[in-house]
Amino acid sequence: MAVEEGKSAPAFTLKDADGNKVSLKDFKGRHVVVYFYPKDDTPGCTKEACSFRDLSKDYEKLDVAVLGVSPDGAESHAKFIGKYKLPFTLLSDPDRKVMEKYGAYGEKMMYGKKTVGVIRSTVWIDPAGKVARHWKRVAKAEDHPRKVLEAIQAGA
Repeated sequence: MAVEEGKSAPAFTLKDADGNKVSLKDFKGRHVVVYFYPKDDTPGCTKEACSFRDLSKDYEKLDVAVLGVSPDGAESHAKFIGKYKLPFTLLSDPDRKVMEKYGAYGEKMMYGKKTVGVIRSTVWIDPAGKVARHWKRVAKAEDHPRKVLEAIQAGA
């Protein structure tokens, strides 16, 4: 099932940095931003995470839950959260099954070469569980969280 704007977001359950199971259904009735990124503590991923962190109060005012998803394990997520004081949940998808459901894993261009890996992307899910917006390929990781926030504030 591909992610399609206006359709129900694919259900998922993944573990957080403490090993707790977190499901999309836990956030029913709230806006949810699920952002997929390649690896903890790498330059682009750090800029994106810190930008979400810096805007976290604005997201909270709108009752938006932010979830970051990467293939990294709990220990890596815990270090990343601690190092950069990230106030949101990071989830582990080591077999990349959720990423595949959301179109965040597959063929991509990296340094001019085709490769297979995590595709930096974001999905905004509305309180009814529908995909409100899907950013399929994020070009500027650092600026992206502001663009997502602006879209939510504008209601589209």
